[in-house]
Amino acid sequence: MKKNSIKYSRMNGEVQRVLSKIIAQDIKDPRIHPMTSVISVEVTPDLKFAKVFVSVLGNDEDREKTHQGLLSASSHIRSQLAKQLNLRNTPELTFVMDDSIEYGINMSKRIDELKKEEEQ
Repeated sequence: MKKNSIKYSRMNGEVQRVLSKIIAQDIKDPRIHPMTSVISVEVTPDLKFAKVFVSVLGNDEDREKTHQGLLSASSHIRSQLAKQLNLRNTPELTFVMDDSIEYGINMSKRIDELKKEEEQ
C-alpha cells in the first residue's frame, strides 16, 4: 500500500474515526481531558504502527495528564480498535500531542483583538 494511495488515506481516516470514538466514549480514565480530539492518524503501510496526533483544549498540565492517561490505556484502546476494525494486523499506537487547535484559537483571538483596535 503506497503512502499516497486512496486505500491508505481511507485506512488513516477509518482508524482516526474509530480512535476518536473509543477515546471519547470507552475510556473512563479521569486523567483524560474531556476536550480531547484526535487530529490525524498516520498508519504505516504494513499496518504495524500508527502515530496518533491528539489535541487537548486546556493547559499544559491537562495535556500531560491526558498523555499519561492515553499511554496507560493504549493496550485497551488497541484491543478495542481490533474489535471494531477487521484488520490483518492491529497497529501499535504512538500518541503525539498536537497544539494546532489551541494555536488556531489563539490566533483567532489575536486577529479579533487587532480588528477591535483598528475600529477604535
